[in-house]
Amino acid sequence: MKKKSFKWLLISLLAISMFLVGCNSKTNNETDGKKDPGTSNGSKKDTLVYGRGGDSTSLDPITTTEGEAFKVTENIFETLLEYGEKDTTIQPGLAEKWEASDDGLTYTFKLHQGVKFHDGTDFNADAVVFNFDRWMNGNDEKFPYYTMFGGYKADEGHVIKEVKAIDANTVQFVLKRPQAPFLKNLAMSPFGIASPEAVKKWGDDFRSHPVGTGPFKFVEWKKKDRIVVEKNPDYWQKGLPKLNKIIFRVIPENAARLNALAKGEIDVMDGLNNSDEETVKSNDKLQIIERPSMNVGYIGLTNTHKPFDNKLVRQAINYAVDKKAIIDAFYGGKALPAKNPMPPSIEGYNDAIQEYPYDLEKAKALLKEAGYEKGFKMELWAMPVARPYMPEAQKVAEVIQESLSKIGVTAEIKSVDWATYLEKATKGEFDAFMLGWTGDNGDPDNFIYTLLDKDAIGSNNYAYYSNDELHDILIEAQTETDQAKRNELYKKAQEIIHEDAPWVPLVHSTPLLAASKDVLNYVPHPTGSECLSKVEFK
Repeated sequence: MKKKSFKWLLISLLAISMFLVGCNSKTNNETDGKKDPGTSNGSKKDTLVYGRGGDSTSLDPITTTEGEAFKVTENIFETLLEYGEKDTTIQPGLAEKWEASDDGLTYTFKLHQGVKFHDGTDFNADAVVFNFDRWMNGNDEKFPYYTMFGGYKADEGHVIKEVKAIDANTVQFVLKRPQAPFLKNLAMSPFGIASPEAVKKWGDDFRSHPVGTGPFKFVEWKKKDRIVVEKNPDYWQKGLPKLNKIIFRVIPENAARLNALAKGEIDVMDGLNNSDEETVKSNDKLQIIERPSMNVGYIGLTNTHKPFDNKLVRQAINYAVDKKAIIDAFYGGKALPAKNPMPPSIEGYNDAIQEYPYDLEKAKALLKEAGYEKGFKMELWAMPVARPYMPEAQKVAEVIQESLSKIGVTAEIKSVDWATYLEKATKGEFDAFMLGWTGDNGDPDNFIYTLLDKDAIGSNNYAYYSNDELHDILIEAQTETDQAKRNELYKKAQEIIHEDAPWVPLVHSTPLLAASKDVLNYVPHPTGSECLSKVEFK
């Protein structure tokens, strides 16, 4: 009798356990390799798993220039001003309103009251002053993006004369000279306001312990695996965020990431290959999300490395790259060939410039004129991760390698992990390299000055290109407040760059993301990263 009862007890327990396993298997969110229900009430998923190609290099946004960091920090930190949900129009952020003096030298911001940092300390004018003092007293190695304000405190070109707290909820910026994109710069991801107490506590390690005012709080970072953030219960914008948790997972291969999405292991993926668009569209459980195009993918030619210190060689490389073949093979029609360092969607774009056509004979003639009739050997560095402007960098590199071989140039393709890749590029260690840029604020200054001015060498000017005439034009364009006059200055700047050929501009792409059909309110931003506070599940 006891044996029979024990047998039925085992059967009952087994049935219950199988039922529980069946319930749990209906979810698709993972933490530490285990299934995570992803719900707080048992009825609706509230954990989003975001699959991406590379890990962040820092979670202190001012210390980096790479987009993988901003995907996460957009949800942890907030800026004084924000962009529109779908564009780069200026909107209130931590500052609810602002006014500028007639001479464009003084900006006064009224801050939202009652906002707290994730560590419970107050957000106020003193916190804003602390952050800007920290940044302006750094350098391009510590805070590379701060060059948007004309350098650092000790530099002659530094735009900001003073940042001062008028009272607890009012902060004032006094400039040395007008800066046309000043307000747009303030809204950029790198200028997220950090908790002064947390910065003091963690020092340089703040990059791994971020504390902001945003809708999500940092939980953990397992390098090259995942970053987890959770809902900020004290968030000042009532009713947000909709999600309880976001897990940013690193899945390097695009195909593996798509496979994970199809299997329900992740909810959203970036870096979708254009060739896989139809596969996603044919799956009734998935959806395509198109990011508005505001980018450029390019080959940088390090101007301090021989033979790329010779303009004729740089021009020859431009003639030797078949952009149309690259677009046809890898972009599925969702890219435009690039002839300028900024996309046509940006004001001041110079469409009158004639692109370098694909002309191997012209390329050979220029090499001969430069003294390289027999060609030369070089290294071509290809990104190890998918980027919005170049989802298949390694394959594109192979096409470029073959083209260059036709003019006697032997290119050895090399790569390294993403963080090291960026570090080497910053230091100017590459001969030629593949990279790109997604605009931060919709202003031409953010492309041309940020990427190609001599002030940006060591931060974002990886080609180590320097032209004094260009520099003077770009500073004048920053100071000029009449947009029509600014546009003419930027058109002239593009003519200089086209002639000097520090890059081979390749493409302006329309980046693709894919998501589960039950993901709602995901609005991709042209800057390449977006706050996910309004995202939820059906």
